Amino acid sequence: QVQLVESGGGLVQPGGSLRLSCAASGSFFSIYTMGWYRQAPGKQRELVAAITNSDRTNYADSVKGRFTISRDNAKNTVYLQMNSLKPEDTAVYYCKADSPLSIATMKGGSWGQGTQVTVSS
Repeated sequence: QVQLVESGGGLVQPGGSLRLSCAASGSFFSIYTMGWYRQAPGKQRELVAAITNSDRTNYADSVKGRFTISRDNAKNTVYLQMNSLKPEDTAVYYCKADSPLSIATMKGGSWGQGTQVTVSS
């Protein structure tokens, strides 16, 4: 398993940008599919973006065209570039490492502790 630590969250005005980072320690980071989830107060955790070990990406409809997921295997890090942020993007953002078949499930995998993103004027 890998250990994951997210960073880069904060307070941003609507229309602004943030870049989240998720640093992994442990072995074989490059073989994992990585995902970014978010959970807003009173809502279920949802997958917003995922990237496979061959750099195939997938996005939730709500963030397509605004968010970009990428990874740097040399740095054992996955990123989430968030542009044109909206108040409804406010949530705790988590990264997850798992297999391609399991990245979209809530069970299993390795999770970070989360980083808060608040979009407000």
